[in-house]
Formats: sequence, C-alpha cells, structure tokens
Amino acid sequence: MQLKDFTISNLFDLNETIAAELFEGKTYPWEVLGDISDFIIALGNKLPQDRFEKRGENIWVAKSATVFDSAYIGGPCIIDENATVRQCAFIRGSAIVGNGTTVGNSTELKNVVLFNKVEVPHYNYVGDSVLGFHAHMGAGSITSNVKADKKNVVIHCGEENMETGLRKIGAMLGDWADIGCNSVLNPGTIIGRHTNLYPLSMVRGCVPANHIYKDKDHIVEKITD
Repeated sequence: MQLKDFTISNLFDLNETIAAELFEGKTYPWEVLGDISDFIIALGNKLPQDRFEKRGENIWVAKSATVFDSAYIGGPCIIDENATVRQCAFIRGSAIVGNGTTVGNSTELKNVVLFNKVEVPHYNYVGDSVLGFHAHMGAGSITSNVKADKKNVVIHCGEENMETGLRKIGAMLGDWADIGCNSVLNPGTIIGRHTNLYPLSMVRGCVPANHIYKDKDHIVEKITD
C-alpha cells in the first residue's frame, strides 16, 4: 500500500460530480479543501436558472431537490438535482451536495464535496472531507477533522507520511466506500473504493480499496467470484 494508490484518479469517478473542475490540476483529494468556497460561488453564478434557484447569498438549490423546512443551509452551497436534505440537517457552508445525495436528519456538513448518490442519512458529522460516488456513512459515523494537539494533519499510509500543511482534514472516501454505524474517521483518514468498515470502527490512515476493515489488525481483502 502506497500513497500513490490514493490519488484523486484512484479514488473518484469525476463524471459523478458537478465539481469535477475543482479537482483539475490536483493529485490528492485534500488539496481541494481550501478552494471549495470560491469554486461554489464561481460555479453557482453559472448554473442554469431554469433548473436551479438562488436562495439567499451564494446558495443554489436545484428545483428538483427536496429540502425540508427545518433544514438549515448556509452559503456558499450548491444542492444538486434530485438531492434530499432532511429534517434538521445543518449545512454550515462551503458544501457541494451531489445529484441524488441524501443528507439526513441532524447531519452536519462543513467544507465538503459530496459526489452523486452519497448517503449521510442519520446523525453524521462530515467536515473538511470528500465523499465519492455512492459512498455511505452509517448512522452516527463521523469525520474527525482536527487533531487533539491542533497541529497540521499528516497523512499516514504504510511507511509513508505526507505533510499536508492543513490543520483541518476530515476523511476522503472513495467511490462506494461504506462506513459502519458509530465509526470515527480520524483526521486524514482515506478509504479506498468499495471498502467496508465494520460498525464501531476507529480508523486512522489509509485503508486500501476492495477490503473489509474489521479492526486495525484485521483488514482483509474482499473475495470476489
């Protein structure tokens, strides 16, 4: 397992996000975090008015999206087509919610890109993170985005360590990653495509694609026919 296995191209299908241009010229997904806010404002002003409506300052919501009255949406934010934002969701801003994505009751988002069909449906916190196509976070699972010592986040991958220069990084979930209920993804966690985490997992560092994470000492490759 090497860091090169966790590049943007190895984690995400960029055809499955309205924010594909945000990732251009970048190698690793955390490199987009500082650009999300400005990107939303630039893209929002170009969205077709027959399909999107502007709701407040720098907030664009697709006319086909469903947003419950009790949800809070702070800008800048784009809610893409066919998305659902349920009761008491708290979108603090700098959030891109993909086509067909579900943001559930009491879920909180901040500085994130959620690709199409993402599910964060029950009591999730997702901050300073990128969630790939069809990624799913089980009830109560969260991204922890700040270290206890408040130092910059370092990405740990096998024997490799990469300084990011960023104090806040949550998790990067590859396409179809599935996070078990009540799991905690520590700052700088990266989960590969089609990988599953058991419920109550506490994860740090990188977990390769097509694996099952039972605990830090038991990460097994999926068996396919």
